[in-house]
Amino acid sequence: MFLQTTTPDTSGYMIAGYVVAFVVMGLYVASMYLRSRNLQQDLTTLEEMDKAASAQAGPAKKKSKSVTKKSVKR
Repeated sequence: MFLQTTTPDTSGYMIAGYVVAFVVMGLYVASMYLRSRNLQQDLTTLEEMDKAASAQAGPAKKKSKSVTKKSVKR
C-alpha cells in the first residue's frame, strides 16, 4: 500500500484543473467585456445628457477657472 511501484494515473485531475482554469479565465474575460460595454453605454448617455443640458442653457457662459495647486497663490 505505501510502497507502490507504479505511479498513479492523475491525468484526470490535470484535465479537470485545466478545465477549471479556462472556465475561470473565460468568466473573467466575459466580465471585462460586459463592464466595457456598460461603461460605453454610460458614456453615451452622459454625453447625450450634456448635449441636452447645454442646448437648454442657451448661450455658453464663461467657464470658471478650475482651482489647482499651481493656480493657488499663498
